[in-house]
Amino acid sequence: MALIRLQKISRRYQMGAETIHALREVSLEIQRGEYVAIMGPSGSGKSTLMNLIGCLDTPTSGHYELNGTDVSQMDDNQLAEVRNREIGFVFQTFNLLPRSNALHNVELPLIYAGVTAVERRKIALQALSDVGLADRVHHKPNELSGGQRQRVSVARALVNQPSILLADEPTGNLDSKTGAEIMELFSQLAQKGHTLIVVTHEEDIARQARRILRIRDGLIASDEKR
Repeated sequence: MALIRLQKISRRYQMGAETIHALREVSLEIQRGEYVAIMGPSGSGKSTLMNLIGCLDTPTSGHYELNGTDVSQMDDNQLAEVRNREIGFVFQTFNLLPRSNALHNVELPLIYAGVTAVERRKIALQALSDVGLADRVHHKPNELSGGQRQRVSVARALVNQPSILLADEPTGNLDSKTGAEIMELFSQLAQKGHTLIVVTHEEDIARQARRILRIRDGLIASDEKR
């Protein structure tokens, strides 16, 4: 069974009298353990597709099954539960709490999941160690480099053992050397069997994935497996 299954997914927005067709009957399957890049120019629908896959939005029509559950008709509370359980997010802007150290930032999803303090600390320390930050656990974001901050956000995304790691322009705020280090970390995660979906407009970032979906005008223009 596919981990992600989209069937004729459309997303329309009303802008005054005009209807914007962000996605047009997109059908797509992504298997467990795949490493997929989603590419497309601004306005192509790639961000809308990411928001739908990430349960941040619901389709106007069509069905979306995530891990065997139809999430396309869920309300906001149900979607929030699915996000917490199934999806780890990595954003371009890191989205870390500035006054909290790396350990507390990584513990946050576990707090929402009701994990005990002792267990939380153990899991978060292991996650930080897994991304190469065992010696930075008590540092706050302003005491870390951009690459280290992004590693903290990757560790935070992984602590709940989500089905999908969803990264939106994960190297957008990093210099090329640091960006390459983060992409190497993603490759290591893919080799360990994680399902990775990276949204990017950079060809060299997309080329590191094993499958590239190109979106244009709300449609999948090409689907290239490597």
